[in-house]
Amino acid sequence: MRVVIAGAGSVGRSIARELLHNGHQVLLVDKDADDVQASRVPEASWLLADACEITSLTEAGLADCDVVVAATGDDKANLVVSLLAKTEFGVPRTVARVNNPRNEWMFDESWGVDVAVSTPRLMTALVEEAVSIGDLVQIFTFQKGGATMVEITLPPDSPYAGSRVGDVDLPRDTALVGIIRDGLPIAPTRDDSVEAGDELLFLTVQEVEDRLEDLLSPGHRKPRAEVDHAEDDED
Repeated sequence: MRVVIAGAGSVGRSIARELLHNGHQVLLVDKDADDVQASRVPEASWLLADACEITSLTEAGLADCDVVVAATGDDKANLVVSLLAKTEFGVPRTVARVNNPRNEWMFDESWGVDVAVSTPRLMTALVEEAVSIGDLVQIFTFQKGGATMVEITLPPDSPYAGSRVGDVDLPRDTALVGIIRDGLPIAPTRDDSVEAGDELLFLTVQEVEDRLEDLLSPGHRKPRAEVDHAEDDED
């Protein structure tokens, strides 16, 4: 797979290293000479250019790439790169970094974004996932189609503790895709059981998240509140 990453800061370089380790071909694009440190990711190809310019993206060969990752520290730049990648070059998949969660609403198909990744929101979800029992935690949102990945640690008083997976009457558009028990992953079948303390991973849609939480953990749900975050300026 050929991947073009716009933004060669710490986030872009980290993504590049992981992709290279997994055998993919990577090109890093950055307009600031200070940020282009090819010696730190020598296996990647590098292009000193402004990724918001069509000429730069043409030089980067976007027409022949499989994925574009917009990973700069500027939300406006990430939106422009995603939109150009989709509309001008027909890139099959775009992934965009969201620096300020207040801008999340813009990172959707209308701006050419297939997947939006909000670092502050993801870190919050991971903290909540580590300490919450009985509360539904949103791990990830897939902008294309509106699906979400959520996690809940099954409380001891859940009506389904000890039940077969096939006996859990899940809401529509919801699938149990994984169980983590004693630190080990389980790919669930209908005949597996769900036990108190299990971490349950679901693919679902936002409209039924509250119903799912009430089903598995009645009485635990708290009102959901919006949290304002300061913009993250770091690369």
